[in-house]
Amino acid sequence: MASTNSTRRVRLKKGIRRKISGTADIPRLSVYRSNRAIYGQLIDDLKGHTLVAVASAEIGKKANVNIESSKEVGKALAEKATAAGISSIVFDRNGYKYHGQVKAFAEGAREGGLKF
Repeated sequence: MASTNSTRRVRLKKGIRRKISGTADIPRLSVYRSNRAIYGQLIDDLKGHTLVAVASAEIGKKANVNIESSKEVGKALAEKATAAGISSIVFDRNGYKYHGQVKAFAEGAREGGLKF
């Protein structure tokens, strides 16, 4: 059976999640990108709670997201996280390659003050 891109990403995602986990002190930053938006959330896996979340629509990017707006979303997430008292995280690329929008999102979060 041929592997499609979505099943490949799910398989990679499971492998990543086996290795990393977030706590209340060092939450997991999970990134999700669709064709039109990019989302990020900080998750405490021990309790199963989302601590901080941000979407590209929140910062006024309703159309297709590009690298510059992905970086802005990362900075916005970092600002919310520092306001919540979070400075250190574990990055979960969610099965996506660390390239393009995902890389820009991570760089924006680092510029905003998050350490990972």
